[in-house]
Amino acid sequence: MRITIVSARKIVAIVLSLALVSGLFLAVRFSGASDVISGNVERKLPIYRVKTDEKKIAISFDCAWGTDYTDTLLSVMEKENVKSTFFMVEFWTVKHGDYVKKIVEHGHEIGTHSKTHPEMSKLDRSAIESELKSSSLAIENITGKKVELFRAPFGDYDDLLIETAKDLGLFTIQWDVDSLDWKDLSASEITERVVKNAKEGSIVLFHNQGKHTAEALPGIIAKLKDKGFTFVSIGELIYRDNYKILPNGEQIKL
Repeated sequence: MRITIVSARKIVAIVLSLALVSGLFLAVRFSGASDVISGNVERKLPIYRVKTDEKKIAISFDCAWGTDYTDTLLSVMEKENVKSTFFMVEFWTVKHGDYVKKIVEHGHEIGTHSKTHPEMSKLDRSAIESELKSSSLAIENITGKKVELFRAPFGDYDDLLIETAKDLGLFTIQWDVDSLDWKDLSASEITERVVKNAKEGSIVLFHNQGKHTAEALPGIIAKLKDKGFTFVSIGELIYRDNYKILPNGEQIKL
């Protein structure tokens, strides 16, 4: 018979590990907070989608590189009476101020997409504040409207980013439907992805410079309208107070 002697230190380590795993599952199941809890650590989350019984969807466009298809996008949405949200990087905002004005004149909402489009989880608080304050001010100087929404470049975030944005009065917005237009998918492929995955409270990610986005948009709008959906800006979709965010990123009203 082989006898294995386990040290007291190892036994303690095993017990702590089991407690940590147990704590993880209990926290995720019962937390009921706006944060995902991993062990004893709370993780802040942006809004990926909104819990609603109404058939409402928000479409959004990230603006960082060019304007080749923007007029077509605006024309399509004007024809279909669809309002959306554009997230703009500061250098795009400054270079294309005429389009910033045009987007607002068409009734669309504008949020910041940062100043320089960095991986913001690698920045300290001071750098994050600079990115958000500067980019928001650039938009406000052109539009005269306060910026309330922020989308992180690359969808890259951490607790510090979410907390800093909140302290600056910004809602951090992610998405639950990625059109993958940035991969230059065909119009039919983009349409199929969006129509298949969109549901009540969805936030859809597009890019104003997507090669086939403008081509796909009319079909997407028509098919979703046929399903009974209406289109609103993200600012109209989200809850501003008395809410929590579930571990899957869904914002729900309390």
